[in-house]
Amino acid sequence: MAAYDVRFKLNTGTEIPALGLGTWQSAPGEVAKAVAHAIKVGYRHIDTALCYGNENEVGQGIKEAIDSGVVKREELFVTTKLWCSYHARVEEGLETSLKNLGLDYVDLYLMHWPLAMNPNGNHPVFPKLPDGSRDIIYSHSHVTTWKDMEKLVGSGKAKAIGVSNYSVQYLEELLPQSTIIPAANQIENHPSLPQQEIVDYCNAKGIHITAYSPLGSTGSPLFTAEPIVAVAKKRGVTPATVLLSWHIARGSSVLAKSVTPARIEANRADLIHLDAEDMATIKKYSDGLAASKSFQRFVFPPFGVTFGFPDKE
Repeated sequence: MAAYDVRFKLNTGTEIPALGLGTWQSAPGEVAKAVAHAIKVGYRHIDTALCYGNENEVGQGIKEAIDSGVVKREELFVTTKLWCSYHARVEEGLETSLKNLGLDYVDLYLMHWPLAMNPNGNHPVFPKLPDGSRDIIYSHSHVTTWKDMEKLVGSGKAKAIGVSNYSVQYLEELLPQSTIIPAANQIENHPSLPQQEIVDYCNAKGIHITAYSPLGSTGSPLFTAEPIVAVAKKRGVTPATVLLSWHIARGSSVLAKSVTPARIEANRADLIHLDAEDMATIKKYSDGLAASKSFQRFVFPPFGVTFGFPDKE
């Protein structure tokens, strides 16, 4: 099987395509075309979120692909996320996303972060206090939010539910009180932030890992990191291809964000199967970062609270 055709089975029995199109920070006016093109060239996994502000465009791209006969809805795997200001109104959050997307259901609905923001604050998505910090409702537990999410599954409007940005600490709080085990945990993940502890924990619990920001960030040293470049030269591919392929070799799905047609195509077509030697080379790099406590996280919203993340990982 070609690397781009790999799928992983969730604990629900459903399969999730290993490669997904990420849409976070994609510029307005470009997302619909990117989604439609991605589906046209073979992508079947599309990821978005209410707080990205682009669910409408994602829905337009999906509709274009369906209406043109490129794909049937049931052939797509669509993920969106419950935003923090909807923790006390979970059903409304999902209904809002479905309306934005123009869909009857999503394949995976994730709790975006394990904290609640003020639903009656001064902004519907990013409410802030007078000092500029996020307006967080500390008394609202993420476990309560999860129990409300569990009720969605029976409605058929969310085929599976999961979490995002969860550390071991938060999963250890959640799982003993859960009726449904999260199908997935979407986290920032790349060789500079392997998060092996949470990856191993989720694997042991049957929770699938989806990686976002797999290339780190714009200008990331990962593109020039010697071990990544060495594997790329050996395999005759770009460092980006190595980084995306690394996740699939780990058994994780990965989100490749782009609105450029050629890059969207390359991110899929150029995927390769990394061998044991390749993985060992990259592991040595990650282990070196661990030894020097120099892991690098690129996505760390200014919530003013910790999520059980080590300072350097």
